[in-house]
This record gives sequence, structure tokens and C-alpha cells, in this order.
Amino acid sequence: MTASHRIPAAQYLRMSTEHQQYSLENQSVAIKTYADAHGFEVVATYSDAARSGIVLKNRSGLRQLLKDTVSGAAQYRAILVYDVSRWGRFQDTDESAHYEFLCKSAGIPVHYCAEIFANDGSLPSLIMKALKRTMAGEYSRELGVKTSIGMRRLAALGFKQGGPAGYGLRRVLLSSTGEKRQTLAPGERKSLTTDRVILVPGPPEEVQVVRDIYRMFVLEKKSSHTIAAQLTRKGVPNPSMSGVNWNGSTVQNIVRHPRYAGFNVFGQTSCRLHTPRVHLPRSEWVVAPNAFEPIIDRSMFEKVQQRFAHLTINLSDAELLEGLRALLKKHGRLNTTIITNSPEAASVTGYVKRFGSLVRAFELAGHGRSDQFGDDETRSRTKALRRELLAQIEANFQSEVSIVWPDRRFRAHIRLRDGLVVAVVIVRSARRADKSLCWEIRSSHHQLGSLMLLARLDETNRSFLDFHLTRNIKPKQWFRISLRDSWLKKGKRLRDISQFCDAAKAVVSRASGQTRRSRTSA
Repeated sequence: MTASHRIPAAQYLRMSTEHQQYSLENQSVAIKTYADAHGFEVVATYSDAARSGIVLKNRSGLRQLLKDTVSGAAQYRAILVYDVSRWGRFQDTDESAHYEFLCKSAGIPVHYCAEIFANDGSLPSLIMKALKRTMAGEYSRELGVKTSIGMRRLAALGFKQGGPAGYGLRRVLLSSTGEKRQTLAPGERKSLTTDRVILVPGPPEEVQVVRDIYRMFVLEKKSSHTIAAQLTRKGVPNPSMSGVNWNGSTVQNIVRHPRYAGFNVFGQTSCRLHTPRVHLPRSEWVVAPNAFEPIIDRSMFEKVQQRFAHLTINLSDAELLEGLRALLKKHGRLNTTIITNSPEAASVTGYVKRFGSLVRAFELAGHGRSDQFGDDETRSRTKALRRELLAQIEANFQSEVSIVWPDRRFRAHIRLRDGLVVAVVIVRSARRADKSLCWEIRSSHHQLGSLMLLARLDETNRSFLDFHLTRNIKPKQWFRISLRDSWLKKGKRLRDISQFCDAAKAVVSRASGQTRRSRTSA
């Protein structure tokens, strides 16, 4: 058959890390042989290299293939795949069938080139295809079980099974004979399956920080947040994010993880076959003592765990509430800041897990109604107002803006169609000592220099007063402005949010003009 009479077809290639027989080159050769024998000509290629066939979300090639096919704009009339397993090893065979049905309903059938049956809709082919789909899914399940067993065995021998080393520790690569090969940098992985990885103490300055954290936590009875604040003031680099701002969660990760006492721990969570991650009970963990050189002696580590157990696990509901009542009597009010800065109190998370919410715990402790809780209730209301404002902007300017997260640690920003990014800051009102009204702006390092939308709240902090767009935010974490602060005149005031896009472009244009004039005068 001449090339002009061949049926145009797209080939889909997928390779995980299973066998050499499934390399993209081998699949392409087999598909070409099938195409030549059946009158097809490959005119488009979609591929997913080193991608699992269990879920669709990580397979950009297949997603693009389905999009092009369903859109009706495809230039091909058939899809060629090596076999059923390359199409996918979906755990639900209906999912695999669904994606094939989308293609067939668009008039573009799928051909499995290496299968012994023709995908022609006949009863034998339907039975064989259903069987093959089940076998493909079962293969992944069995492989996952075998892999888990192997990893648990190696973990019991003291070898680290993936993941970062942790602050104050480093990963060292060992050969199959136990000889040290190299220290692995963050992100580096072993290249030989016979190699193994262990943990060793890191730089002396990091090791000393870890020991100082344990000392402050156990001997000085300081809270995680207090320790974090002290490390930040000293300028100690944070292990989990850029800059030097520590937080209580980072400190707790250090004082609670057994690796600092020389334990190798594996199997704390599970997410087999891309299912949602679940936390496993301690009885199912693999714990290998004396696997690594410890940074903290075991007695110090046990004291830390006893303190955590005393704070939450072993306390009854009545004891937890009694602790809150003691804080209420001491401070006259309750909020998250008071709890986190009180070494004798349980964690905020502990109260939430035990009573369902912090508000409920406060009510049971005798604080009063939820509308009297001050900071916590106001903070929740502010978050709701921020979500409402973002939704309103997105709804009013659907074709001009999108909501983006610069980093999962930070809040959502607004991105205009031309790429301009606007940070949204809700500005709560407050009273100074002289009872005059002011507004508190709390910014963070990732917002400095950004174009910012300041949404001022009214005196009750329950609704918006006005909006301001500005570029020249002061390089501080916290400051106050008055009702008619001259600083606000550097930006642009919005009568309502419908002016947002035009105002943002105007502020940027004005700032650019000022920059050009300053350069010219210079």
C-alpha cells in the first residue's frame, strides 16, 4: 500500500522502569512493524518516559493524546499502542476502558499491536481485553507488595529507604561490600540497586544546633515556638525553607524523630499504588536501633518523648481542659499564641484532635461564647473574607486573572494575563493606646517589592472599608497606618473591586514612568 493510501495514526509510548523490552525504542519498532502490515502511517507520537501506568495525572503524554482526540482536531484516524499494559496498569479496569471509550466515541479506535487478539469489539476480544486489563493492574499490585517487603527488610538492617536526611544529618552511599562511596547531596540518588544508604552526623554547627534544641526543650522547658523564635533571632539557617525564619513545626520534627537517637524508622505512612497517604500505627513501623551514629543520646530522646506523651496522649479530657482553665486564669483570655508559648500546655493540634476544634475546647474550658474569643475568631473571619475577595476578583475578571500559589507555604496571589502578580493583604483595624483607629499591615518576605492589594477592614473587622494598590511597601514584617496615611497616596485607591485590573496596570505604568524619569535625570 502506498504512503498516500495509508491511514494516519498516532502512536502512544510509555515506559516505567520495569523491563528493557518496554523501552520506548522497542515499542516504536514494534508499532512500526504493525503499522506497515496493517496499512497505517504514524504521523504523531505521544510518550510518557519513566511514568507509572497506575494514575493519569502524572502522564502528560496520554492526557494530551486524549485532549487532542476528544477535541476533534486530531489529524490521525487511529491510535497504536504496544499492548494493554502500556495503555495503563489502572487498578480500576473501568478507568482504562473509559479512556479507550473516549477515543472510540470520537471515531478514533485504539489498536494494541503486540496482543494476540484484534481489538475489533468481538466477544473473544472483549473477554481477552478485560482479562489483560485485570492482569496489568494485578501486576502493579503484586510488584508493590514485593517492593514493600524488600524495603522493609533493608530498613530492618539499618539502611535508609529514600527521603531527605534531616537537619544535622547527611546521607552516605555505601557499596554492596559496605565501603563508603560518597556523601549524597540533596536530591542525589544512588545509581546502582546494590548500593545502600545510611545516615551520618552532618556539619558540626548543625549537630550543635540539634543538641541545643533538645537541651532547650528538655532542660529549659521551652516550647517549640519559643525555640524557633530564638533560633531565628540568632540567624541560624532554617533547614526547611530559604532564609532564617524557623517555626514550631520544624523544631518538633527534629525533637520527635528517632533518627537523631540512631534509630532507622521506616513505614510510618503508606500511599501504595498512588492512593491517599495514610499514617500507620506504631506497631506497623520498622524500627532498627543503633543503625546510625546518634547525635542525641537515647536517654535525652526518651525524655523528649515522655514530655510529648505527658502533654497530650496520656492526659484525659478533664486534664486537658483543666490546663486551659489554668491558662485562662493566668492570662484572662485564650488564643493560639498563649497556648503555643506555654510549655505546660498541650499543642494546639492536640486540642483540635481531642475536641474537634479549638473553639469547642475553649467553650468547654469556660472561656465563654465563640464570639468572645477575640484573636482566633477574628483570624478565622479574616481568612474567610480573604477567600471571598479572591473569589470575587476571579469571578469579575475570568479572562484576565488567575489565582496562583508562588509556593505551597505561602498564600494565594493574583496573576494578571500579562504576567503581573499581585499579593493580597487583608488589613485589620485596631485601636492605639490613645483609642485612635489604625490599621495593622502584616507582610512577609515573599511579598516585599510586589504589587499589593491592601484590603482595609472596617472598625468591626467584619467587612471591607476600601482597597488600595501600591508597590512601595515598607520592608518590615509589621507596621501601622492611619485613616489618611500619606503612604497610601503612593498607590491608588479603588472605589470598589471592579476597578482592580485597570488600577493595577495604572500603578505599574506610573512606577515605570517614574523609574525612566529618574534614570534620565541621573
